[in-house]
Amino acid sequence: MIKLNILIAGVGGQGVVLASDIMGETALEAGLQVKKTDTLGMAQRGGSVITHLRIGEKVASPLVSEGEADILLAFEKLEAARWSGYLRNGANAIVNNMSIPPLSVSLGSESYPKDDEIMQILRQRVAKVMLIEGSRRAAEIGNPKVLNIFMLGALSMLMPFNTEQWERVIARRLPPKILGINLSAFESGRHEMLRILDGTPGKGGCASKTQDGNCGCHH
Repeated sequence: MIKLNILIAGVGGQGVVLASDIMGETALEAGLQVKKTDTLGMAQRGGSVITHLRIGEKVASPLVSEGEADILLAFEKLEAARWSGYLRNGANAIVNNMSIPPLSVSLGSESYPKDDEIMQILRQRVAKVMLIEGSRRAAEIGNPKVLNIFMLGALSMLMPFNTEQWERVIARRLPPKILGINLSAFESGRHEMLRILDGTPGKGGCASKTQDGNCGCHH
């Protein structure tokens, strides 16, 4: 029986809502029920954007309760830490290695946490953390705006849907002139996650190493 609670978090302009729409439609494509809700906090100014997605054979409420999320897909590191309290014991966190300081940091009233602090917060929430160089990979593909589709590609490796279902939805949601580069981003995200799950060295990687140095991610 499939039952998934997912949070997608980021900041305004990163394509969080489009990513969640594609995620939801892919689940519908697979014959499942989907409930979702989006919360945008000053999204046009780089504010926090969060989507709750609940997927299953029968779904009532669109809201994921604290401590019940199976997966957190975060497009920005501070947003990953901000929403980590929603993760259940043993959940997965897929985090883009990108820092976008909020307005309070830009104005000097607060400081942006160091990477170690962010990772410590995530680990305290018992999440398996997979750090991905999504922004850098998207730029290498040719357009930083394909970050959201790249991250969906990474997420797809942990989801019970086949590639064709994802690609059909992406093709419906995106204009033909940008479809090719986005499909390339999706495939690149899949390869990046496969590399991480296999424990292959790279610039990104699992941030949940066990004491013997092996990847502690949930496969």
